[in-house]
Amino acid sequence: MIDKNSADQEEINDLTNSDKELVLLKQKAQEYLDGWKRAKADYSNFKKEQDKRIENIVQFANAGLLAELLPIFDHFKLAIKHVTQDQVKQDWVLGFIHIKKQFDEFLGRLGIKEIETVGQKFDPQFHEAVSHEEYEGFEPDIIFEEVKAGYTLHDKVINPAKVKVAK
Repeated sequence: MIDKNSADQEEINDLTNSDKELVLLKQKAQEYLDGWKRAKADYSNFKKEQDKRIENIVQFANAGLLAELLPIFDHFKLAIKHVTQDQVKQDWVLGFIHIKKQFDEFLGRLGIKEIETVGQKFDPQFHEAVSHEEYEGFEPDIIFEEVKAGYTLHDKVINPAKVKVAK
């Protein structure tokens, strides 16, 4: 089998000096063009990776603040749960419920979602079991009670939900 480079070299030897120079320059130009194309592709890939890193940094830049804010939101929801039936129609309670709705919308815009719990199959990626108990009406490994809410930020768990699971 004849090597391509040796075949090219034979053709070059048959040419005049100026023709040889022209062929060599064309080869060099093609090498430079190929190198430039590779460098351009590498730069394009680097730029895409860098843009993705920046996007991730922006998405998770406020994670520390949110980690401190979410327990306050949990306490707010707990306070609303303790409102009695005869207080539900009072203006101050309606105001609290409206504030909770605004808070839910705000967290949603930031990409925060509450992890679904009661009635769901236990998933250790999203849930932390605080107990396994016999519980009537629930199949094994189904969550029957949420002890503490869990949250995801852009589909990544920032706080797992603490739950009780049926055995």
